[in-house]
Amino acid sequence: MIAETVCSAVSAAGLGIAVVTAYRKRFLAAARIAAYSLVPVGLVMTGIVGWLADTAFSPVAWAGFGVLGAAWLIFAGGRAVERRRGGATRAERRAARGGGTDAVAPAASAPSLGQGARQTTGSATAPRATGSEDFSDIEAILKKHGI
Repeated sequence: MIAETVCSAVSAAGLGIAVVTAYRKRFLAAARIAAYSLVPVGLVMTGIVGWLADTAFSPVAWAGFGVLGAAWLIFAGGRAVERRRGGATRAERRAARGGGTDAVAPAASAPSLGQGARQTTGSATAPRATGSEDFSDIEAILKKHGI
C-alpha cells in the first residue's frame, strides 16, 4: 500500500516537471521526463510483488503493461525525432565514422599560382629557384617572434 502511494506520488511529480519543461518549449526533454515518470506507475500496476499469482488474470497488470508500452513508445519517438532534427547531417556523420569525403573545395586554401595569377613587372614577383625552396620569409617571421 505504501509502495503504491510513493510510486504514484513520484509519477505525479515527474509529470508535473514534464509539464513545466514543455511550457518552457523543451518538448523532447519533457517527453523523456514524462516517460520516466510513467515507469513507477507501470511497475506498480504490473504487480511485481505478486507476479506469479496475479499477473496472468489481472486486468490492472495488463493495463500496467500498456502504460510501460506507452512509456517505451514515448522514448522511441523522442529518440527518432531527436535523430531526425538534431545532430549532424549525413555527410558529417559519415565523415566522423572515417568514410567521409574530402572538404568541399580542398584546394580553396592553397595559393593560386596558375595561369590566372596576376603577373607584374619587377623583381619582387620573379620566380624563385625551383631546385630548393626558400624559407627566408618563414625564418624572418620566426626571428621576429623570437623563436
